[in-house]
Amino acid sequence: MRSALLALSNETYKRLLITWSYKFNILTQLVTVGLIFIGLSFLVQGGHFEPAQSASLLLGYVVWFYARIVIMSTSGDMMRETQAGTMEQMYMSPAPGWLLLLGRMFSLLVSTTILVLLPTAGLVLLLGIRIPLHWEGLPILLITLIGLFGFTLVLSGMALVFKQIDALADLVQNLLLFLTGSLLSIDHFPAWLATIARTLPITQGIEVLRQVMLNRQSLLSAWADGSLPWLLINSAIYVGVGWLIFKWCERFARHKGSLGQY
Repeated sequence: MRSALLALSNETYKRLLITWSYKFNILTQLVTVGLIFIGLSFLVQGGHFEPAQSASLLLGYVVWFYARIVIMSTSGDMMRETQAGTMEQMYMSPAPGWLLLLGRMFSLLVSTTILVLLPTAGLVLLLGIRIPLHWEGLPILLITLIGLFGFTLVLSGMALVFKQIDALADLVQNLLLFLTGSLLSIDHFPAWLATIARTLPITQGIEVLRQVMLNRQSLLSAWADGSLPWLLINSAIYVGVGWLIFKWCERFARHKGSLGQY
């Protein structure tokens, strides 16, 4: 237990230290993300800006922003570790590999939350967007993020095998922006596209989060209508499948002797 807490704290401190070291670049990214949201708001709303409609848009955008940072950071971390020649050191550590991986995911969750809150608070204050705060939204967001981290295990495993996957990570995070209902509810999608969209890692979370936060739906009601159970199933599948794929890629890289090669 002590070693687990030590790994979590060390990884969190390391990531926060790295983030602060490159604060100018981070600040530029946050400003860019804010400007993109403003532009997309006018585009989606036909050249007008309605704070009420923007609240729904901002919730979806925030979840996608989580996905963007997590996906790009996860793949980037793996590639940088391999380039620096420190990947094999992680597997030579006395702590089990899964514990270090869990520590990295926890540290990424902490740093990403900070990075998401900053532009979100700025947009809310600048644009006058009102998002009611209900505690029911927190477990929905956590379940959604668990599924997202399960999805990133697939990308992490692919990074061990193929090394350079930054183009794939960029493609995935852009697909999630347009196909998960973060900008436009999937109710407006064709039936076949909506079916595909519901299988993606954050789509259901965005839908349930909007219902809970904006329409005051209770968790019991979300469970009764099947939206919450499907979110749990979706996240569980991504975690299970993601872990299996990551372990397979890890064994493949070890067998070929390319775990620490770039």
